[in-house]
Amino acid sequence: MRFPRRSLPDRAWSHHQLYQRVIDALYAIPAHFDSRTSIEGLVATDVQTLSAVLGATIEDQVVATLNRMRPVWDPDERYQRFSFQRQAQVFPDVLLKADRNGQEIILGIELKGWYLLAKEKEPNFRFTTTPSACADADLMVVVPWVLSNVLSGTPVTLKPFVTQARYAAEYRNYWWTEIRQTRSDSSITAPPEARLYPSKSTPVADRPANDRGGNFGRLARTGLMDEYIQEILDVRLSGIPARDWIDFLRRFEQ
Repeated sequence: MRFPRRSLPDRAWSHHQLYQRVIDALYAIPAHFDSRTSIEGLVATDVQTLSAVLGATIEDQVVATLNRMRPVWDPDERYQRFSFQRQAQVFPDVLLKADRNGQEIILGIELKGWYLLAKEKEPNFRFTTTPSACADADLMVVVPWVLSNVLSGTPVTLKPFVTQARYAAEYRNYWWTEIRQTRSDSSITAPPEARLYPSKSTPVADRPANDRGGNFGRLARTGLMDEYIQEILDVRLSGIPARDWIDFLRRFEQ
């Protein structure tokens, strides 16, 4: 297997400028994100469980934020019929499409929220989609979030991790088969029915021959996000780096 290379959309693509503006909008999410969710009265050691409680809500609010940011990604109002729409249990999580009944899709976003103070110190989601199900313009986006007062308050988001979804899938497979040290069978089987923007019933997940630990698809363990993770863990929350907050909370967990 060859080392993966990024496959960017052709510059001649009619939506290329929109694609670039969507990426700009994604990086600008922290300045525009607004949540009415408020968390108060939690025991400090329970804060690290917020990911399971609020994860889906934060992702919904990120999609709503992108739609409010239309002037950023559609300043010329060429795409008034289009909006970002969340879809459940199918790849990708979010589509930029014409309307709920239409089939005109410009790009997709596999969106993952990451509660920064979770004890793992890394995003723990699994991304198993096969590369052939990812269009050139599809993106993998991880949005870290914390509470405004660290242990209470409203959710706020931080600088996201953004990369091409196909590249992430290819890098994951390359790491699994070529870099990861193991004596077990490291082969991967791709679903033959995979296609772009599949229905819920279409298999699109790559399957490892051996995965006793259930670690296939853990993108944060492949090295692809290492530099980003270290950068975001250094972000200071109330003057203290996020990584030190995690260590403090873990010390007193029951």
